[in-house]
Amino acid sequence: MMKHSLSLRNVLERPRALFPDKEIVSRTRTGEFRYTYKDMYARVCRLANVLSELGVKRGDRVGTVAWNHHRHLELYLAVPCCGAVLNTLNLRLFQDQLAFVINHADDKVVFVDDDLLPLLESIRDRITKVQCFVVMSDEEKLPETGLAPVQSYERLMGEASDTYEFPEDIDEWSPAAMCYTTATTGDPKGVVYTHRSIYLHNLTLGLTDTLALGERDVVMPVVPMFHVNAWGLPFAAAWFGAKQVFPRERLDGKSLCDLIENERVTVTGGVPTLLAGIYQHLESGAKHDLGTLRKVVVGGSAVPRSQAEGFRKKYGVTLTQGYGMTETSPVVVLSNLKSHMEGWPEEKILDVLTKQGTLMPGLEMKIVNEHGDEVKHDGLEAGEILLRGPWIAEEYYNNPKKTAESMGDGWLRTGDIASIDAEGYIQIVDRTKDLIKSGGEWISSVDLENTIMAHPDVIEAAVIAIPHEKWQERPLAVVVPRKEAADRLTEQDVLDFLRERVAKWWLPDKVVFIDSIPKTSVGKFDKKALRAEFSNA
Repeated sequence: MMKHSLSLRNVLERPRALFPDKEIVSRTRTGEFRYTYKDMYARVCRLANVLSELGVKRGDRVGTVAWNHHRHLELYLAVPCCGAVLNTLNLRLFQDQLAFVINHADDKVVFVDDDLLPLLESIRDRITKVQCFVVMSDEEKLPETGLAPVQSYERLMGEASDTYEFPEDIDEWSPAAMCYTTATTGDPKGVVYTHRSIYLHNLTLGLTDTLALGERDVVMPVVPMFHVNAWGLPFAAAWFGAKQVFPRERLDGKSLCDLIENERVTVTGGVPTLLAGIYQHLESGAKHDLGTLRKVVVGGSAVPRSQAEGFRKKYGVTLTQGYGMTETSPVVVLSNLKSHMEGWPEEKILDVLTKQGTLMPGLEMKIVNEHGDEVKHDGLEAGEILLRGPWIAEEYYNNPKKTAESMGDGWLRTGDIASIDAEGYIQIVDRTKDLIKSGGEWISSVDLENTIMAHPDVIEAAVIAIPHEKWQERPLAVVVPRKEAADRLTEQDVLDFLRERVAKWWLPDKVVFIDSIPKTSVGKFDKKALRAEFSNA
């Protein structure tokens, strides 16, 4: 067989050759931008020439501070296909963390959306290694900024040639992109993705029993492009020739429903908080035709069963649970039904669909208890998920200490606690740090949260552990009521609702009502902030 590298050059070249007229739709600050894969290829060539003019060489890191849009897609393809490394920067990190990531990755050039300039201006004196900032805007004229030196994306693109010879000798093990974890304690940890790992991950997303992505699809990545390559959706959609739709920063329920309806979106994906926004918009009485949707992938945390059931029964939308993390590139598990399950009763089908799912082909997984023994496949016994495979990280970038802690024995220790049933479906019980140990027994905060959110008057709920003299830890529930129920929902209402659904000793010692639950930079409940706020509860 030919020794042919699995590089992203094929991801760039294939849609131009086979699907040149397929459309890419992108919302911008001033309106909307539409073009084709043929047009995109010409702009990627221009961008490759721009990178060269800016002094970017093989192995150099190129940072992006950007929303989901067509310019970001151009960077997704131009940077790695030139041999450089794309470093998508999480724009919701704290200032200290953002500065750390830029410096730790040694970003040479940073591309930034014009409305996100203040993020970099606030840390300019701490990111002195950056040699140039490029502002992405609908206009060639540069906005006023304290960054220097600074260039205009569209002006540079207008001056560059639309022909470029992309190198054919990029080794598949070469770095293509990198992303940093959203650290709740300490500094974020960097994970480098090779051309090979992204290529194989993309390939797997096209399989029938994963996402079955194909040329007929219209893909709308709602998960941020700054977070783990938007779960690989932009890369895979381009490779397979699917139409792509980018919402930029407008992620409210109405805006997303409008895009789904108007562009006939078939595949999308995001975190539960975004799906909750869509669900609340629909529940308010808004009318939208969402009939084109065939895959709505949800990850980051579990979707409440009540929401999954409501989407399916009321609006004909079946949610596909997924599981992964920065270290896994990221998708490793998806909740698709097996053929023999199709005729099952609806409640039994929902039991399956509300689990995280089964392992994707090409990977290995084991779930082990505290003694290192694999747990039974009974859906009851729980342990930590360990993973290995071609798109699983074997080290953190320039961080041997954290590498030794999580990846020292050839397996990635995820820190996620799960059970696995006889069919091979895993269900996340909790993060190791979020489990509540009461009187020597474990309480799953995830299960409690999902049960509370099934209450018709509750929008969101987070459960944390609070210290207890006798029982070591006890659960405290933080609840966001629906606006119309804020004056009537009581602590006793929540406890009575739980009493019929969970073990008595799982009942929270206290229920606190707040207006909104703090979120992490990728939309998960920020339990660190909640623990700090309610530490004396």
